[in-house]
Amino acid sequence: MLVASGLVAGCGGGPDSKFAIGAKAGDMPEGQTWTGVYFNPVYGYLHMSEEGTNVTARWKRANGSAWGELSGTVEGNVVHYTWKEHQYGSVGPSGNSKGTGVFVYKMGEAAPELDGQYSLEGSDSVGQWHCVKQNNMKVDVGSINGDNPEAASPTQDAWH
Repeated sequence: MLVASGLVAGCGGGPDSKFAIGAKAGDMPEGQTWTGVYFNPVYGYLHMSEEGTNVTARWKRANGSAWGELSGTVEGNVVHYTWKEHQYGSVGPSGNSKGTGVFVYKMGEAAPELDGQYSLEGSDSVGQWHCVKQNNMKVDVGSINGDNPEAASPTQDAWH
């Protein structure tokens, strides 16, 4: 998914002691759901879908260099996840990164936010991944894939 210098990816996971946030889950804010589209200036739009106690999500970096996927388990306002990121134009395993992470769902001043941390597999380094939930954007996890680097790149006009 992400790395302090810029990795991103994911696919299901459990608590990881290297993360300072999310050690103890709290209640999800009243009337809120994990399902939504979230924005980060580096990692772009994160399309997340919640089903029961599981979430799946995909993103495409804002600069179009890579796309990623994650899956995780919900516990109140915390999701522990695994991620995987794929570099466009790369062939073979060197074009993929993977690791684990955690998001904490919280109410921001203007909109709900995900306060996140992630780590590359085999590394003790932790990166930050903060996202703001977008209004009026339809979740379309399947629109982001490795087929077309130009696909699923909403215009900046869609960001609030």
